[in-house]
Amino acid sequence: MADTIKINSGKTKMVAHQGLFGLERGNTNLAFVAAGNRAKYFGIETDVHCTSDGKYVCIHDNNTRGVSGIDMDVESSTFDELRSVRLLGVHGEQGRVDIRIPSLEEYISICKYYGKRSILELKTPFSDEQVKEIIDMIDGIGHLEDTIFISFHRCDMEAVRKFLPDHKAQFLTGAWNEDVKKFVTDNKIDIDIAWPAVTREVFDDMKKTGIEVNIWTVDDPAMAGKFVEWGADYITTNILE
Repeated sequence: MADTIKINSGKTKMVAHQGLFGLERGNTNLAFVAAGNRAKYFGIETDVHCTSDGKYVCIHDNNTRGVSGIDMDVESSTFDELRSVRLLGVHGEQGRVDIRIPSLEEYISICKYYGKRSILELKTPFSDEQVKEIIDMIDGIGHLEDTIFISFHRCDMEAVRKFLPDHKAQFLTGAWNEDVKKFVTDNKIDIDIAWPAVTREVFDDMKKTGIEVNIWTVDDPAMAGKFVEWGADYITTNILE
């Protein structure tokens, strides 16, 4: 039976990347529930896009081809059109009728039901109005205090700060340099950094700024053990538990 790889994570909080992507098709309700059912996970990460009719859906890419074999642009399609697409299983298997693109509301509701933090990646440069709409939607479900916003886009991080000056947020990056350091410290934002960029020197420098450090996407137990030993606040992973 397929299962997660168990590690000693110490005080490091484990985040399930796209749900439990190592076992189920990522960014689906199946993956979110699989992570929700495992006590070790602190949070469940997903990616959010906006459809042509103003709905919010959870999918990584801006096209459905990679997860379904069907060429459909996410932001040019309606929610109902996207919902009609059958997704492939995690190993590419066809014929599943139960794997669909989730709405943002479904993801948030699953996280709330299982008592998990929502680690929500704003995948595209959203307008301030869209960010506010997302915030209000999550607040209406009663899960805002348990949501951490993350993004590669500085405008999204700035919009989060505009509406939520003291809320948990993490800037996604593949590098640590003086420009990134200034941005996160000026905006009181934590860091969510790709693991290849994290040397011991980089890690220590990040921690000196007083920010929390999330390292993605770590699937090797030995590597994760090293980051745990260093004192990483979070590790985002597809399969480690």
